[in-house]
Amino acid sequence: MTDFATSIDRLLNQIRVWEQPRWNQDERADRTYALVQLLADLGADAEGRPRRPVPREHDMILPDQVRVLADDLLAAEVPAEVMAEAAAAVDDLRAAINK
Repeated sequence: MTDFATSIDRLLNQIRVWEQPRWNQDERADRTYALVQLLADLGADAEGRPRRPVPREHDMILPDQVRVLADDLLAAEVPAEVMAEAAAAVDDLRAAINK
């Protein structure tokens, strides 16, 4: 398994160029939003903040949300197990959207 930062970079290189029709295929937008929410929840847990729902904005900004929340998680003092969970979630998303 790759590390979280590498996984995020690979995912973003893939999805940041997508136009709306690609987001509509195979629940890609919903799956990516689920990752966004997971990253937000892991970051909140790491910083001792309450979990909150991330606003569901237009699909075209999902890559930006992923980048910001990934950067927040990378900046937080997060245990290795949590980073491994986050990396696995990113890798799982990449596998699902590459089918």
